[in-house]
Amino acid sequence: MTKIKMRLGHSPDPDDAFMFYGIAAGKVTSDKIDFEHVIEDIQSLNKRAINKELETTAISAHGYLKVQDDYRIMSCGASMGEGYGPIVVSKEPVASLEGKEIGVPGKLTTAFLLLCIYADGFIPVEMPFDEIMPSVARGDIETGLLIHEGQLTYKDAGLRMLFDIGELWAKETPLPLPLGLNVVKRDIGEELQKEVLRAHKESIEYGLAHKKEALEYAMKYGRGIGEDVGEKFVLMYVNKYTQDLGGTGKAALEYLFDRAYDKGIIKEKPKLDILEI
Repeated sequence: MTKIKMRLGHSPDPDDAFMFYGIAAGKVTSDKIDFEHVIEDIQSLNKRAINKELETTAISAHGYLKVQDDYRIMSCGASMGEGYGPIVVSKEPVASLEGKEIGVPGKLTTAFLLLCIYADGFIPVEMPFDEIMPSVARGDIETGLLIHEGQLTYKDAGLRMLFDIGELWAKETPLPLPLGLNVVKRDIGEELQKEVLRAHKESIEYGLAHKKEALEYAMKYGRGIGEDVGEKFVLMYVNKYTQDLGGTGKAALEYLFDRAYDKGIIKEKPKLDILEI
């Protein structure tokens, strides 16, 4: 049988690398699909999904609004925080974000959507996520919205946290904070969609069952962070909701979009079409 080539998009981060280790290392295979890894930052993957370039990819939960007609949410692969999430940092004390420029990792990211829910009157400046912390540390920009490992390492750069969006969320609801999703194209058909889902799910489960080797691989994408920080970060975002969204994960997505809709940030709420095995 001739295999179909499919592009699999994910970000260059330890948690995504951990999830896809099983596939990347050939521990999880498919007799129907050859996966070609496309490794780019999440804002770039959001844009690729909008352009329908990838058969399956990680995207921001916020980005799903733009791609729901072309992609389905997979029940595995989600990034959800429990009591933690993106943070806003500065070098000097800042009383309010009103009128302040803030470095953001892209307006399609869920972090940006959450910032719009919890703050008003700021001026967003889009920049690559890994340039935000150095830019704030240099004083090029006064405040920054940090995602990925910056949530754990900002103090090493001499920065202070203004507020933790994950904490604000946790005060409102016991639901986890949805940040990222994995999606699959509708036009490849249900049989292949389910094969993509099976491979993703088995890759996640392989990583969790073989943490040492999966973490060693993931740390290649650690951008210089130590193993202890890398492991902490990976296991923050590869959790039970990554294995299966379930009813709680779906409710969390609904709550996110309800909050954004009620504040007038989004004009419509998406239909949450979740593919399950």
